[in-house]
Amino acid sequence: MILAKQYRCIHSSTCQCMKGHLSEDVIFLVFQQMNWNPKAIATLSLVCKWFDDIAKRVLWKEFCRTRAPKMMLDLQSSGSHSIDGNWRALAKLLIYCSGCSKDGLFNNVQVPGHFVYRTRFSRTSGKSFLMPQCKNDVLYVSDPCEHLDQGDEGDVGFFRGVFKSFSMSMAKRMLIQREAQLHPTELCPYCKAKLWSMRAAKMIPQSASCRLGAYSDSTDFYVCLNGHMLGNCILLPLSDSEEAFELE
Repeated sequence: MILAKQYRCIHSSTCQCMKGHLSEDVIFLVFQQMNWNPKAIATLSLVCKWFDDIAKRVLWKEFCRTRAPKMMLDLQSSGSHSIDGNWRALAKLLIYCSGCSKDGLFNNVQVPGHFVYRTRFSRTSGKSFLMPQCKNDVLYVSDPCEHLDQGDEGDVGFFRGVFKSFSMSMAKRMLIQREAQLHPTELCPYCKAKLWSMRAAKMIPQSASCRLGAYSDSTDFYVCLNGHMLGNCILLPLSDSEEAFELE
């Protein structure tokens, strides 16, 4: 059943909609029993602002903690109780490949965005996407989501990631120092923030293509103001990509 979102109701103490509402504790227990099902959380958030607020503050956070517990613990280890760009955006990043629309960020191919069942994010892999000056930054990057036989481009991979404490990172400082321009039209598909092109800023190391098993000149990625990363590459044939890892 599709539920229409009610924008007018803010659920004040005198609101009629509050009659019969479950408490936050009960909602927490229900979704815990459902193992923080993302479709159910998304449906609940459409009901009204009160449910949407619970989803943003509690349910999406628990979903992220359950899906990637070690990663979430590390992202919050700096002392912050929140995540840049909010928990809902991070939850979407964990389970959604943004793909590429025609004339979008990566205009070499058109692949619709889609949900993925499971993706591995690695802090170790993230080091391959950082410039030497940014060696102390922490970046989690996913394995590439492979889309095979994409016409003339061959096998295309889409990857995504997130910085820890991006606002205090050396990567952000370098982007500002290099006066990198924000993309004039495209926004982050996860949090709707503006995007920096790492290629335009000349901040894509050769090691990124080696890690992805991709052609060296094909790797491209963007980072938004909240530290979410999304990228695209053309994957080498399997035998060639194995040689690339040996060279790395």
